[in-house]
Amino acid sequence: MREVLAITKALSDENRVRALIFLKEEELCLCQIIEMLKLAPSTVSKHMSVLHGAGLVEARKEGRWMFYRLPDKKEVSAEVVAALRWVQDSLADDRQVREDARRLKVVKKTPVRELCRHYGKPHRQARGSGV
Repeated sequence: MREVLAITKALSDENRVRALIFLKEEELCLCQIIEMLKLAPSTVSKHMSVLHGAGLVEARKEGRWMFYRLPDKKEVSAEVVAALRWVQDSLADDRQVREDARRLKVVKKTPVRELCRHYGKPHRQARGSGV
C-alpha cells in the first residue's frame, strides 16, 4: 500500500510528471531538468527527491552533478513499471509533452557543464532522498 501511495503522490504534480517524460529517452542532469521546468534549483531537486522516493527515477552523482534516469524495468516493482507505462501512454499525444520534446532537443545541445555553471553552485540532492 505504501508504494502505491508514494507513486500516486509523486504523480500528483504536473512538474514531476513532465520530468518523468523528459527522462523517457535518456538520463539527464539535474541542471537540464531545471532548464526545462524553469523552476528554482531547490524546487526541482525536491521534485526529483519525491520521484526517487517513489522508485520512479534512479539517481547517480558524478562529480558535482546529479543525474536522473528511469529505472530498469527488471529492477523495480510491477507497480512502478505500470505507473511509468500509464503516464507515457496517457500523455503520448499531449500538447505540453510535444512542446517539451522539441525544447528538450535544444536544451540537450547545450553542454551540461555550461548549463550547470549558469545555475551557479553545484546542485545537491534534496535532503532525505537516500541517494
